[in-house]
Amino acid sequence: MAFPDPVPGLVIRYSYLWLKEHRRDQEEGGKNRPCAIILVVENDGEYKVTVLPISHTPPADPNLAVEIPPPAKRRLNLDDERSWVVLTEANRFTWPGPDLRPFTSGDPTSVCHGPLPFALFNEIRTKLVAAIRAKRVSLVARSP
Repeated sequence: MAFPDPVPGLVIRYSYLWLKEHRRDQEEGGKNRPCAIILVVENDGEYKVTVLPISHTPPADPNLAVEIPPPAKRRLNLDDERSWVVLTEANRFTWPGPDLRPFTSGDPTSVCHGPLPFALFNEIRTKLVAAIRAKRVSLVARSP
């Protein structure tokens, strides 16, 4: 089986590297977590994917995160704790990349939780654009 094609709005399981970890010269994220694909750029069959992390930590500034409603969390098969899509930082990598984490060994399709609801994805995108314009977003480039 092959990895699925990346699409904006898809929630994947990924070894996210936080900016603070990157600044300590870590190359591997400390925890596998759900992340939302926010941007996919295809060039000659190669995909560059940008993901935003999903965290249980409440944001210091509510304008810099978007809470995932409980019905969406259930549909994505995420836990019952409150979670937010963090807008202040992102990872960019070449798909599929070594940091995708399948739930089932040997099944690359199991990296996907599923798509975000359209309205939620639009809210994330709108708030992210505002955060980028305010220069509040950092990017960690992972694989070449």
